[in-house]
Amino acid sequence: MPSIPAHALSEVAIVGQGRLGATVTRQLRSAGVVVHAIDRGQSAPPGLVTWLTVPDASIYAAARACRSASVLLHASGASELAVLDGHPCAGSLHPLMTFPGDVAPPPPVPAAVTGAPQAIETARALAAHLGWTPFEVKGDRRAYHAAAVVAGNFATTLLAEAAEILTLAGVPADLAPGLLAPLALQSLRNAASLGPAAALTGPVVRGDHDVISGHLSVLSNASPGVQRTYRALLEATERLANRNSDISLQRGD
Repeated sequence: MPSIPAHALSEVAIVGQGRLGATVTRQLRSAGVVVHAIDRGQSAPPGLVTWLTVPDASIYAAARACRSASVLLHASGASELAVLDGHPCAGSLHPLMTFPGDVAPPPPVPAAVTGAPQAIETARALAAHLGWTPFEVKGDRRAYHAAAVVAGNFATTLLAEAAEILTLAGVPADLAPGLLAPLALQSLRNAASLGPAAALTGPVVRGDHDVISGHLSVLSNASPGVQRTYRALLEATERLANRNSDISLQRGD
């Protein structure tokens, strides 16, 4: 089958109008694509590129209702292609991004694509219309999705844990997340641009054991869960700091 360039992808069906589905429907229409917005449980018009933006548990049923799609994609990060019920041109387009509301996230939005060759080309064409940056996932999607959860969901959890610790210093709980967010965001930017090991700062990489001991002492006043989180992250950061040392040795620093 021939590939589908972005300019030739003029009509699609989006099944599922939750946060992701509704957002990409608006974006694609703004880009000049004719979009059939289909509610979950309904079938799409036959012969169209069809993108299932339904919850994971609903993908199989939605796929069975869309067997006549020319290309069938799902938007799940965790599900394999088998959930598309053996469609001959199956694939996936999953944004590596959170969609918490009705507003599209700003670029860059990396997007994982996989599937049959034409499905991948179709997913890339959709990504082009949406302004996303596609990359191919060839391995185990469970590992891909686990990485997304750590970077996305767990980053949110980590900010919440840090905010709880900040309240021990007398900072109001409603202010703590916002005060810590600029530091967290800049640290992530540094890690993305320099590499996590090279960007690491703080008492662990400096070997400042007295400071760390002080942290552990004051955290005896925090909840047991926060104490466990700090210790687990301390061990992980020590491993990262060792990688930093290895990098310095390789460079001769």
